[in-house]
Amino acid sequence: MAAAAAGITFLASCVDDNYTEFDKGSDTLLLNASTEEVLMEEVNHSSDAISLEWSTGHNFGTGNKIFYTLEIDKAGNDFADPYVAVNAGKRVYSWTKNVEEFNEIIRGKFGNISSEKIGDKVSYSLEARITATVPECTETQTSTVIFDVTTYVPVTKTLYIIGDAAPNGWSADNAVEMARTSNGVFTWTGNMKEGDFKFITTLGQFLPSYNKGADGKLVYRGSDDDPDEKFRIDEGYTYKIDVNLLTGEINWNKSDAETPAYEQIYFVGNMTGWGFEAMDRDILDPFLFRMGRYFDKGGEFKFGTANGAWDNMLKATQPNAPYTDTSMDFVSSFDPDNKWYLQDNEINKAYKICVDIRKNRERMMMTEFVPYECIYLVGEAAPCGWDLGNAVPMTADPSDPYTLTWEGELGKGELKFTCDKKSDWNGAWFMAAEGGIAPSGQEERMLFIDKADAGFKAQYLDFSVGDIDQKWVIPSAGTYTITLNQLKETIIIAKK
Repeated sequence: MAAAAAGITFLASCVDDNYTEFDKGSDTLLLNASTEEVLMEEVNHSSDAISLEWSTGHNFGTGNKIFYTLEIDKAGNDFADPYVAVNAGKRVYSWTKNVEEFNEIIRGKFGNISSEKIGDKVSYSLEARITATVPECTETQTSTVIFDVTTYVPVTKTLYIIGDAAPNGWSADNAVEMARTSNGVFTWTGNMKEGDFKFITTLGQFLPSYNKGADGKLVYRGSDDDPDEKFRIDEGYTYKIDVNLLTGEINWNKSDAETPAYEQIYFVGNMTGWGFEAMDRDILDPFLFRMGRYFDKGGEFKFGTANGAWDNMLKATQPNAPYTDTSMDFVSSFDPDNKWYLQDNEINKAYKICVDIRKNRERMMMTEFVPYECIYLVGEAAPCGWDLGNAVPMTADPSDPYTLTWEGELGKGELKFTCDKKSDWNGAWFMAAEGGIAPSGQEERMLFIDKADAGFKAQYLDFSVGDIDQKWVIPSAGTYTITLNQLKETIIIAKK
C-alpha cells in the first residue's frame, strides 16, 4: 500500500524521468512556423499562408492524453489578448490557414478595419505560442515562435453595373448585380445599350466604384475627388462582361448564345387574310417584338419567324386559346398547330401585342389599348419647361383617336411627352428611341413606357423601366409641328 501511495504521489508530481509504457510522448515541445515572413496578396487567396507545427511534448509517463492550446498575439504583448487558434485540442500537431483565412483572422483580431481602404498594406510582428497540458500534472510545457505578417484589404464580394449603357441606367438602387465566381472575379451576361458604364460595390451607393483607368484597366475610385472615367459600349447588343478586380482586367464580348434567334417576327391570322405583318423589335429588349393594331375582324392568329414560312412558328399551347393566354411554344414543324382566337365580342378594338422569343421562356402578351384622351409636351424645349402641372396639351385628331398633333414654338433643349401628368413622374410616357437624339423631321419610332403599370413592367425581364428616361434634344429654337400616333408608337417632330 505504501508503494502504491508513493506511486500516486510520483505521478501527480511528474518528477520521474523514467517513462512508463503508458508514455504518450517524450519529446521536448517545440513550435515551428513554415515561414518567418508572410506577405499576403489576395490574388493568392487560396494558397497556404502559414503552417504552425509542433512536436508532441510529453505526458511524463502518466498515460494521460496531452492537450494543446495555440495562441497568436502581437510580439511583446505577453499574450495578454491573444487569438486562440487551437483550444485544448487532442492529437492535433499542426494548424494551417490559407491566405484568405489568415488575412481575415489577423485583420479581425489586430487590425483597424474601419480606417483601412483598398490598396492598404499593414504589417505586424506576431508571436505564436503552443501550450501543452496533461491532466493530473501541474507542469506546463510551452514553446514560442515569432514571424512577420503583412495583410491586405480584400476587394468587394459584390459588384453592380450602372450607366446609360446598363439595363437599369444610372440608378444605384436598381443596379444590375454581377455574379461572383472567385475573389475579385465577376461575370454577367445581358443586354447593354450604346453608352457609358462603370461598376459600384454597394447597392444604393455611388462610391466606392471601379472606373476606367488611364491604361484602360479597372481602377478603384474611393472619393469624389478621384477621376470618374467610364467604359463605353459602342453598339447595343447582348454582351458577356468579365472583370477581375485583382488584376484590373476587363473584357466584354458579344454573346451569340444570348442573341435572339430571329431578327423579325410576323403576325399572321384570319384578320390579316393569312398574310404576314411585320412586328417592330422592341427598342430596349431585342428579344421582344411589338405591334399596335386595330382589330375589326376576329379569328385565329399565330406568329411567324420568316415572311411566308409556315414552319418554325410561335404558337399557342392549346387550341383556340384566349388572347389573354400568355403561354407560347416554338414549333419547328407544322404540327401541332394551336392558335389564339379573338372572339367576335372582342373585336372593333385596338390591341397592343408583345411577343418574347427567349428560348424556353416564350411569351405572348396582348392587351386592349384605350387611347389617352390627351398627351402633353414637357421639357426644357417646351413652352412650360419642366413644370409638369402646366405641361402643354396636344390636340386629338377628331377622325383618329390615336393621333394627336401640336404646332408652336419650341426652344432649344430636351423634350418628351407625358400621357397622364403623374406628379411623381412615374406614369406613362412617350420617349425618344435613344436618349439625346435630335428629331429626324421624318416619321420615327418612339418608346412607350408605363412606369406605374405592373403588367407592362413585367414584360421586361432585364430592364427596370422605372429608370428609363430618354429624351429628344431640340437642336434649335423655332416653330415646330408634331404628329404623334400612340397606337403605332410613331412620331414626327418637324421644324417649319
